[in-house]
Amino acid sequence: MAHGLVRQSAVTAGWQPLRDSQQVQHPGAPPAATSAAHSPAEVLLIFLKLGVSCFGGPIAHIGYFRDEFVVRRRWLDEQAYADLVALCQFLPGPASSQVGFSIGLMRAGYRGALAAWTGFTLPSAIALVLFAFGASALHGAAGAGLVHGLKLVAVAIVAQAVWGMARALCPDRERASIATVAALIILVSSSSVAQIAAIILGALAGLWLCRAPQADGATHITMPVSRRTGLGLLVLFIALLAGLPVLARIWPGLAVFDAFYRSGALVFGGGHVVLPLLREAVVTPGWISDDAFLTGYGAAQAVPGPLFTFAAYLGAVIGGVPGAIVGLIGIFLPGILILLAALPFWDGFRKRASAQAMMRGVNAAVVGILGAALYDPVWSSSVLRPLDFGIALAGFVLLTAWRAPPLVVVALSAAAGVATGLLQS
Repeated sequence: MAHGLVRQSAVTAGWQPLRDSQQVQHPGAPPAATSAAHSPAEVLLIFLKLGVSCFGGPIAHIGYFRDEFVVRRRWLDEQAYADLVALCQFLPGPASSQVGFSIGLMRAGYRGALAAWTGFTLPSAIALVLFAFGASALHGAAGAGLVHGLKLVAVAIVAQAVWGMARALCPDRERASIATVAALIILVSSSSVAQIAAIILGALAGLWLCRAPQADGATHITMPVSRRTGLGLLVLFIALLAGLPVLARIWPGLAVFDAFYRSGALVFGGGHVVLPLLREAVVTPGWISDDAFLTGYGAAQAVPGPLFTFAAYLGAVIGGVPGAIVGLIGIFLPGILILLAALPFWDGFRKRASAQAMMRGVNAAVVGILGAALYDPVWSSSVLRPLDFGIALAGFVLLTAWRAPPLVVVALSAAAGVATGLLQS
């Protein structure tokens, strides 16, 4: 999703990384790394470089990963990479972060997976925490204009996401209807229960309306996670999802972690789809204002790395650096748990026509949920006058027609907001 998410179909591929002895050497290229170099430190350095340079959202990140690990380093082949992307697009959670985590797991085991996640996540998380502490210093007409400009960036970015996702995930009347019903559910009630209901109804409607012929057989996929481990992590994923709300009533200190964990566990599509879930989780209880929420969301477009690091900003506003750590771990943990739980079983599950049909329905429902979020709170709290609409429209055209990098759109919208604030003061 750059922010349009495209759920790629599973590609017939064996999940076997190319061994160093099998790697093709170009003339003049350095020798391939030996197995002794397969260390977490190697993975960490590579993903740190990606963490400070990967702009453009999950689909763009997946392109960066392909260039780095398939084309340049040949850690895995084209088909295996496409199959891995298909799995991560299928699961709830941040797809690009899950792809990176899996590549680190393949390369250097569990420590390599942790190194990949750390390197890719920390740069943007640190930047957003610093912004959270500095945002309170924005005063006067220029500061208010900057904040409003960042909120208008959110309008353009989310509108682009809805547009791209609708074209890719709702190409027929059945899925367009599922998206419409999901949007109506959220517009009537934006609670987390309504969002869960919309996703469940989308899955059931997909099973009924979006069935397709079973996929062709594919070769076996193997990953260094046993089925026993996968089942144990699945139980942990479900236990946390069901148990944290109960525990938070007993120990209120767990409420923030529960809010972020629940948001990360229920996001199908990653990226911008987390917006309505996070807003319900942190704005509705009064932990953070709508203005601060949308300001941070706009700032999140200006940094590289996964958009889920927006949770670090929210956590910092709620509870400083400890809150940022809780938010970051809480929102990423469910996606990692469900990925590790699915890896041993993905080979068989991906071939079932019923599973594919359900995910088509879920994807369509996700489009509807995000479309409702585009109206409330993004549009309703940001577009207050005709000039606001003009700034948001210009950002949308830059993103969709001119393919401008999000960082450029953020800078221009922020500058327009500052100029507007000064002119109106």
